[in-house]
Amino acid sequence: MQPNPEFLLSPEERERFERDGYFVVEGALDRAFVDDLVPLVEGIDADERTRHNSPPFDRMNHYDVIGDDPRLLKLLDWPATFHKVWGLLGWNIQLYHTHLTVNPCPPGNKTLKSNGLELGWHQDSGQLNGDLETSPRPRISLKIGYFLSDTRETGRGNFYVLPGSHLEDNFMHGERKSLPDGAVPVCVGPGDAVFFDRRLWHTGSANYWDKPRLVLFYGYSYRWLRPRDDMEVAHYLEQCDPIRRQLLGLSPTGGRGYTSPADEDVPLKAWIETHHPDA
Repeated sequence: MQPNPEFLLSPEERERFERDGYFVVEGALDRAFVDDLVPLVEGIDADERTRHNSPPFDRMNHYDVIGDDPRLLKLLDWPATFHKVWGLLGWNIQLYHTHLTVNPCPPGNKTLKSNGLELGWHQDSGQLNGDLETSPRPRISLKIGYFLSDTRETGRGNFYVLPGSHLEDNFMHGERKSLPDGAVPVCVGPGDAVFFDRRLWHTGSANYWDKPRLVLFYGYSYRWLRPRDDMEVAHYLEQCDPIRRQLLGLSPTGGRGYTSPADEDVPLKAWIETHHPDA
Protein backbone atom coordinates (compact mmCIF):
# COMPACT_ATOMS: atom_id res chain seq x y z
CA MET A 1 0.00 0.00 0.00
CA GLN A 2 1.41 3.35 -1.04
CA PRO A 3 0.92 6.53 1.01
CA ASN A 4 -0.91 9.31 -0.80
CA PRO A 5 -1.81 12.59 0.95
CA GLU A 6 -4.25 13.35 -1.88
CA PHE A 7 -6.59 10.64 -0.64
CA LEU A 8 -6.60 11.46 3.07
CA LEU A 9 -9.92 12.22 4.72
CA SER A 10 -10.58 15.94 4.31
CA PRO A 11 -12.01 18.14 7.08
CA GLU A 12 -15.10 18.66 4.91
CA GLU A 13 -15.63 14.90 4.51
CA ARG A 14 -15.24 14.33 8.23
CA GLU A 15 -17.70 17.12 9.00
CA ARG A 16 -20.26 15.76 6.57
CA PHE A 17 -19.87 12.20 7.88
CA GLU A 18 -20.39 13.34 11.45
CA ARG A 19 -23.31 15.61 10.54
CA ASP A 20 -25.12 13.72 7.76
CA GLY A 21 -23.86 10.16 8.22
CA TYR A 22 -22.55 9.86 4.66
CA PHE A 23 -20.52 11.49 1.90
CA VAL A 24 -19.62 10.75 -1.75
CA VAL A 25 -16.20 10.35 -3.34
CA GLU A 26 -16.65 11.04 -7.03
CA GLY A 27 -14.51 9.04 -9.44
CA ALA A 28 -13.09 6.79 -6.74
CA LEU A 29 -12.69 4.01 -9.34
CA ASP A 30 -11.29 4.77 -12.78
CA ARG A 31 -13.45 3.94 -15.76
CA ALA A 32 -11.21 1.11 -16.97
CA PHE A 33 -11.54 -0.67 -13.62
CA VAL A 34 -15.31 -0.17 -13.62
CA ASP A 35 -15.51 -1.65 -17.12
CA ASP A 36 -13.50 -4.62 -15.87
CA LEU A 37 -15.70 -5.14 -12.82
CA VAL A 38 -19.08 -4.96 -14.55
CA PRO A 39 -18.88 -8.29 -16.46
CA LEU A 40 -17.31 -9.87 -13.39
CA VAL A 41 -20.20 -8.97 -11.08
CA GLU A 42 -22.77 -9.78 -13.76
CA GLY A 43 -21.23 -13.25 -13.93
CA ILE A 44 -21.39 -13.65 -10.14
CA ASP A 45 -25.04 -12.62 -10.21
CA ALA A 46 -25.89 -15.04 -13.02
CA ASP A 47 -24.15 -17.94 -11.26
CA GLU A 48 -25.89 -17.22 -7.95
CA ARG A 49 -29.33 -16.93 -9.57
CA THR A 50 -28.78 -20.27 -11.29
CA ARG A 51 -27.55 -21.91 -8.10
CA HIS A 52 -30.52 -20.71 -6.05
CA ASN A 53 -33.09 -20.82 -8.88
CA SER A 54 -33.84 -17.13 -8.28
CA PRO A 55 -36.23 -15.17 -10.52
CA PRO A 56 -34.46 -12.96 -13.08
CA PHE A 57 -36.15 -9.73 -11.97
CA ASP A 58 -35.65 -10.02 -8.20
CA ARG A 59 -33.36 -7.60 -6.40
CA MET A 60 -30.52 -9.78 -5.07
CA ASN A 61 -27.78 -9.52 -2.45
CA HIS A 62 -24.81 -11.82 -2.92
CA TYR A 63 -22.72 -11.99 0.27
CA ASP A 64 -19.02 -12.63 0.95
CA VAL A 65 -18.06 -11.82 -2.64
CA ILE A 66 -14.50 -10.64 -2.00
CA GLY A 67 -13.20 -14.21 -2.32
CA ASP A 68 -14.72 -14.70 -5.76
CA ASP A 69 -12.02 -12.98 -7.81
CA PRO A 70 -8.64 -11.27 -7.18
CA ARG A 71 -9.94 -8.08 -8.77
CA LEU A 72 -12.31 -7.72 -5.83
CA LEU A 73 -9.35 -7.98 -3.45
CA LYS A 74 -8.03 -4.72 -4.93
CA LEU A 75 -10.91 -2.84 -3.32
CA LEU A 76 -9.82 -4.00 0.15
CA ASP A 77 -7.25 -1.19 0.43
CA TRP A 78 -8.09 0.90 -2.64
CA PRO A 79 -6.10 4.13 -2.08
CA ALA A 80 -8.81 6.62 -3.03
CA THR A 81 -11.12 5.19 -0.36
CA PHE A 82 -9.12 3.20 2.20
CA HIS A 83 -7.18 6.26 3.42
CA LYS A 84 -10.56 7.69 4.40
CA VAL A 85 -11.65 4.47 6.13
CA TRP A 86 -8.80 4.54 8.64
CA GLY A 87 -9.20 8.31 8.82
CA LEU A 88 -12.67 7.71 10.26
CA LEU A 89 -12.21 4.47 12.23
CA GLY A 90 -8.51 4.44 13.13
CA TRP A 91 -6.03 1.56 12.80
CA ASN A 92 -7.66 -1.31 14.74
CA ILE A 93 -9.90 -2.27 11.81
CA GLN A 94 -10.85 -5.15 9.55
CA LEU A 95 -13.05 -5.91 6.58
CA TYR A 96 -16.06 -7.62 8.11
CA HIS A 97 -18.62 -7.72 5.31
CA THR A 98 -18.86 -7.63 1.51
CA HIS A 99 -21.86 -7.97 -0.73
CA LEU A 100 -22.94 -7.35 -4.27
CA THR A 101 -26.39 -5.88 -4.83
CA VAL A 102 -27.99 -6.34 -8.25
CA ASN A 103 -31.27 -4.68 -9.10
CA PRO A 104 -32.20 -5.90 -12.60
CA CYS A 105 -34.12 -4.14 -15.33
CA PRO A 106 -37.85 -4.38 -14.57
CA PRO A 107 -40.35 -6.50 -16.48
CA GLY A 108 -42.55 -4.63 -18.92
CA ASN A 109 -45.58 -4.49 -16.62
CA LYS A 110 -43.72 -2.82 -13.77
CA THR A 111 -43.87 0.98 -13.55
CA LEU A 112 -43.19 3.65 -10.96
CA LYS A 113 -46.87 4.60 -10.99
CA SER A 114 -48.10 1.07 -10.33
CA ASN A 115 -45.31 -0.26 -8.09
CA GLY A 116 -43.80 2.79 -6.43
CA LEU A 117 -40.24 3.13 -5.15
CA GLU A 118 -40.29 -0.17 -3.20
CA LEU A 119 -38.41 1.30 -0.23
CA GLY A 120 -37.36 -0.54 2.92
CA TRP A 121 -35.71 1.77 5.45
CA HIS A 122 -33.22 0.09 7.79
CA GLN A 123 -29.98 0.40 9.72
CA ASP A 124 -27.19 -2.11 9.27
CA SER A 125 -25.86 -4.70 11.75
CA GLY A 126 -29.03 -6.60 12.69
CA GLN A 127 -29.25 -7.75 16.30
CA LEU A 128 -26.37 -5.50 17.31
CA ASN A 129 -28.84 -2.60 17.35
CA GLY A 130 -31.06 -4.28 19.91
CA ASP A 131 -28.21 -5.47 22.13
CA LEU A 132 -26.40 -2.16 22.61
CA GLU A 133 -27.55 -0.05 25.52
CA THR A 134 -26.34 3.47 24.78
CA SER A 135 -28.14 6.18 22.81
CA PRO A 136 -27.23 7.08 20.21
CA ARG A 137 -25.68 3.69 19.59
CA PRO A 138 -21.97 3.60 18.71
CA ARG A 139 -20.82 3.69 15.10
CA ILE A 140 -18.69 0.48 15.21
CA SER A 141 -18.58 0.13 11.42
CA LEU A 142 -19.06 1.88 8.10
CA LYS A 143 -19.68 0.82 4.53
CA ILE A 144 -18.49 1.94 1.13
CA GLY A 145 -20.83 1.44 -1.80
CA TYR A 146 -18.92 1.27 -5.10
CA PHE A 147 -21.45 2.10 -7.81
CA LEU A 148 -20.79 0.37 -11.13
CA SER A 149 -23.94 1.57 -12.90
CA ASP A 150 -25.28 5.03 -13.60
CA THR A 151 -27.70 6.29 -10.94
CA ARG A 152 -27.28 9.99 -11.65
CA GLU A 153 -30.99 10.14 -12.46
CA THR A 154 -33.81 8.95 -10.20
CA GLY A 155 -35.71 5.78 -11.02
CA ARG A 156 -32.53 3.76 -11.49
CA GLY A 157 -32.54 1.83 -8.22
CA ASN A 158 -31.12 4.80 -6.36
CA PHE A 159 -29.71 4.60 -2.85
CA TYR A 160 -31.88 6.74 -0.54
CA VAL A 161 -30.75 8.17 2.79
CA LEU A 162 -32.11 10.28 5.63
CA PRO A 163 -29.27 12.72 6.37
CA GLY A 164 -28.51 12.97 10.07
CA SER A 165 -30.56 9.90 10.99
CA HIS A 166 -27.46 7.99 12.14
CA LEU A 167 -28.08 9.60 15.52
CA GLU A 168 -31.63 8.20 15.73
CA ASP A 169 -32.00 4.75 17.31
CA ASN A 170 -35.52 4.26 15.95
CA PHE A 171 -37.20 5.09 12.67
CA MET A 172 -39.38 8.07 13.46
CA HIS A 173 -40.53 8.95 9.96
CA GLY A 174 -43.69 6.97 9.36
CA GLU A 175 -43.90 3.72 7.43
CA ARG A 176 -40.59 2.17 6.47
CA LYS A 177 -41.85 1.68 2.90
CA SER A 178 -42.79 5.33 2.44
CA LEU A 179 -40.71 8.33 1.34
CA PRO A 180 -40.45 10.59 4.41
CA ASP A 181 -39.72 14.30 4.49
CA GLY A 182 -36.00 14.95 4.32
CA ALA A 183 -35.13 11.72 2.48
CA VAL A 184 -32.86 12.18 -0.53
CA PRO A 185 -31.71 9.96 -3.40
CA VAL A 186 -27.93 9.68 -3.69
CA CYS A 187 -27.47 10.22 -7.41
CA VAL A 188 -24.02 8.95 -8.36
CA GLY A 189 -22.32 7.62 -11.48
CA PRO A 190 -20.15 4.63 -12.35
CA GLY A 191 -16.99 4.66 -10.25
CA ASP A 192 -18.36 6.89 -7.50
CA ALA A 193 -18.13 5.65 -3.91
CA VAL A 194 -20.64 6.36 -1.13
CA PHE A 195 -19.36 6.20 2.45
CA PHE A 196 -22.03 5.75 5.10
CA ASP A 197 -22.28 5.14 8.81
CA ARG A 198 -23.90 1.77 9.59
CA ARG A 199 -26.45 3.59 11.78
CA LEU A 200 -27.71 5.76 8.92
CA TRP A 201 -31.30 4.95 7.97
CA HIS A 202 -31.08 4.04 4.29
CA THR A 203 -32.74 1.97 1.59
CA GLY A 204 -32.43 0.80 -1.97
CA SER A 205 -35.24 1.52 -4.40
CA ALA A 206 -36.91 0.12 -7.48
CA ASN A 207 -35.10 0.20 -10.79
CA TYR A 208 -37.15 1.42 -13.77
CA TRP A 209 -34.19 1.93 -16.11
CA ASP A 210 -33.24 -0.35 -18.99
CA LYS A 211 -29.98 -1.42 -17.31
CA PRO A 212 -29.38 -3.24 -14.01
CA ARG A 213 -28.21 -1.33 -10.96
CA LEU A 214 -24.90 -2.78 -9.75
CA VAL A 215 -23.22 -1.91 -6.43
CA LEU A 216 -20.40 -3.52 -4.48
CA PHE A 217 -20.51 -2.88 -0.72
CA TYR A 218 -17.43 -3.21 1.51
CA GLY A 219 -17.98 -2.94 5.26
CA TYR A 220 -15.19 -2.11 7.71
CA SER A 221 -15.41 -2.52 11.48
CA TYR A 222 -13.23 -2.71 14.56
CA ARG A 223 -11.34 -5.99 14.79
CA TRP A 224 -13.14 -7.18 17.90
CA LEU A 225 -16.46 -7.41 16.03
CA ARG A 226 -17.28 -10.80 14.53
CA PRO A 227 -17.55 -10.69 10.70
CA ARG A 228 -21.03 -10.73 9.16
CA ASP A 229 -19.72 -13.02 6.40
CA ASP A 230 -17.89 -16.34 6.31
CA MET A 231 -14.88 -14.41 4.93
CA GLU A 232 -13.69 -17.19 2.62
CA VAL A 233 -10.34 -15.56 1.85
CA ALA A 234 -7.76 -18.17 2.89
CA HIS A 235 -6.69 -18.60 -0.75
CA TYR A 236 -5.54 -14.96 -0.81
CA LEU A 237 -3.45 -14.86 2.37
CA GLU A 238 -0.17 -16.16 0.98
CA GLN A 239 -0.01 -13.33 -1.54
CA CYS A 240 -1.12 -10.60 0.90
CA ASP A 241 1.11 -8.10 2.68
CA PRO A 242 0.78 -7.73 6.49
CA ILE A 243 -1.78 -4.91 6.28
CA ARG A 244 -4.06 -6.88 3.98
CA ARG A 245 -3.71 -9.86 6.29
CA GLN A 246 -4.84 -7.66 9.18
CA LEU A 247 -7.82 -6.44 7.16
CA LEU A 248 -8.76 -10.01 6.28
CA GLY A 249 -9.00 -10.94 9.94
CA LEU A 250 -5.67 -12.41 10.97
CA SER A 251 -4.31 -11.97 14.51
CA PRO A 252 -0.77 -13.40 14.84
CA THR A 253 -0.91 -13.33 18.65
CA GLY A 254 -4.21 -15.20 18.80
CA GLY A 255 -7.65 -14.33 20.11
CA ARG A 256 -6.39 -11.78 22.62
CA GLY A 257 -4.90 -9.83 19.73
CA TYR A 258 -8.34 -8.67 18.65
CA THR A 259 -9.10 -6.83 21.89
CA SER A 260 -5.54 -6.10 23.13
CA PRO A 261 -3.56 -5.98 19.89
CA ALA A 262 0.20 -6.20 19.80
CA ASP A 263 2.11 -4.37 17.08
CA GLU A 264 2.27 -7.49 14.90
CA ASP A 265 -1.54 -7.77 14.99
CA VAL A 266 -2.07 -4.27 13.60
CA PRO A 267 0.67 -3.34 11.09
CA LEU A 268 -1.63 -0.59 9.81
CA LYS A 269 -0.88 1.34 13.02
CA ALA A 270 2.86 1.59 12.31
CA TRP A 271 2.19 2.33 8.62
CA ILE A 272 -0.01 5.32 9.52
CA GLU A 273 2.48 6.59 12.11
CA THR A 274 5.29 6.37 9.55
CA HIS A 275 3.61 7.75 6.46
CA HIS A 276 0.83 9.99 7.77
CA PRO A 277 1.75 10.94 11.37
CA ASP A 278 -0.39 14.10 11.31
CA ALA A 279 -3.50 12.51 9.81
